[in-house]
Amino acid sequence: MIDQTIQKIEARLRHASSMSEENRRELLTLLATLKDEVTQLSETNGDAAESITGFTDLSSHEATRQASDRQLLDLSIEGLSKSVSGFETSHPQLVQLVNRIATILSNLGV
Repeated sequence: MIDQTIQKIEARLRHASSMSEENRRELLTLLATLKDEVTQLSETNGDAAESITGFTDLSSHEATRQASDRQLLDLSIEGLSKSVSGFETSHPQLVQLVNRIATILSNLGV
């Protein structure tokens, strides 16, 4: 399920006309790293891994859709950020990664 969701996000980002090539490259790179991190997390906490992946999907959808709704984007970004709360000690790279993704996606919606 995680792999399918990541593939869907990658496809969405590749076809999003509303973002710069620089943002697209950075997000795709971050997404590849996220896949590795979430796959590792899924071995010990599958629900959290699915939640993080799901909120990343939702946030990328809201950030790249043609008729962007700032309130929905903010809510999805908040959910994405909260999905990694509690992992600061055990998975600090995952938290930093998700925060970077959330920042870029949030800025796309401006």
